[in-house]
Amino acid sequence: MPTNNKLKIFNDPIYGFITIPNSLIFDLIQHKYFQRLRRISQMGLSYLVYPGAHHTRFHHALGCMHLMQKAINVLRIKGVEISEDEDNGLLIAILLHDIGHGPFSHAMEHSIVNDISHEEISLRFMEELNEEFNGSLTLAISIFKGEYPRKFMCELISSQLDMDRADYLKRDSFYTGVAEGNINSERLITMLNVVNDELVVEEKGIYSVEKFLVARRFMYWQVYLHKTGVVAEQLLMRILKRAKELVQLGTTLRSSEPLYYFLNSEINAESFNTGNLEIFAKLDDYDIVAAMKDWQYHEDFVLSNLCVMIINRDLLKIKLKNKPIKSSELIAHSNVLMDTYNISKTEADYFVFQGEITNQAYQNKKQHINVLLKSGKIKDIVKASDQLNLKALSKPVTKYYMCYPKNKM
Repeated sequence: MPTNNKLKIFNDPIYGFITIPNSLIFDLIQHKYFQRLRRISQMGLSYLVYPGAHHTRFHHALGCMHLMQKAINVLRIKGVEISEDEDNGLLIAILLHDIGHGPFSHAMEHSIVNDISHEEISLRFMEELNEEFNGSLTLAISIFKGEYPRKFMCELISSQLDMDRADYLKRDSFYTGVAEGNINSERLITMLNVVNDELVVEEKGIYSVEKFLVARRFMYWQVYLHKTGVVAEQLLMRILKRAKELVQLGTTLRSSEPLYYFLNSEINAESFNTGNLEIFAKLDDYDIVAAMKDWQYHEDFVLSNLCVMIINRDLLKIKLKNKPIKSSELIAHSNVLMDTYNISKTEADYFVFQGEITNQAYQNKKQHINVLLKSGKIKDIVKASDQLNLKALSKPVTKYYMCYPKNKM
């Protein structure tokens, strides 16, 4: 099918006009795999907390590509050699880095597809596209996998200060209205450089990095790990788990064909083949929402009540604590539920459960944000900064939660 390559610009509410640099990238954006991202929420069910958070993975991917264009230009001005092929590889790798996300971004990974992450599915999509585009994505795939010999390029895709984080913090802050998460992505990028094949931030950019890490901490506690968002995602995962359980027991559930396929199949990393990928590519948020609207009237007590909770935003109560929840508290809530509705312990466990959430703004044991001092020395941001709380931000903080019904369902 001939491709119309006239459209070269997108108007983005964060950065203004985003230019599509060449026909290959335009064709990738036009591809059905990528267009599906228009129907995948960037922040899952966070719109139940922040009504404006309806932006999509499509928005985010284009924003990341735009920031990568800026990063490449900045590094070239500073004398870092980046060939046209490498330029293209970087842009394609960041454009497609999230193409494997399923409906509502993370819920699928933990419910109806087992032991395969969205990164692995993204890689499968990229390999499939590489076949279709005659090997044009080979270098991009190498960078995405972290195998390309120029380490800094891999760090631009995935690191403590990559283009993914530079976009999603700013974008999610904008759409949620949480001002504390607003970072100056372009200032950060302007301060980037490369030393010994590793990405560094010039000393005058220290304060921008400090702001970036503090903003990341705020966004995790206030947005990504907001307790209402946590319980909503848990409910969605349990809906899919219960639906799969029922289908595999022979119960008839109405749903789209792609969703029914995954409910009726045991798919894991080993069995996730090209055929499964094609079916996965037909799944998006609308399949799940349409199913929940129908399932809220199903005769199964668990499935119908879980769906009603999300559809009507009448969620479970969630309590956050600094210490692990005592099992006696869970048992008490579970017993009340079992007695009131004459349901089994297995069914009650869908409504009464516990878990934990962890926030670590800077994972310095995993990877460093290095600062290039004026003296030429390189220091980790924690040692280079005079901001005492950066050390605290590198320590993981864990909170424990318990969910249970507010009152009678």
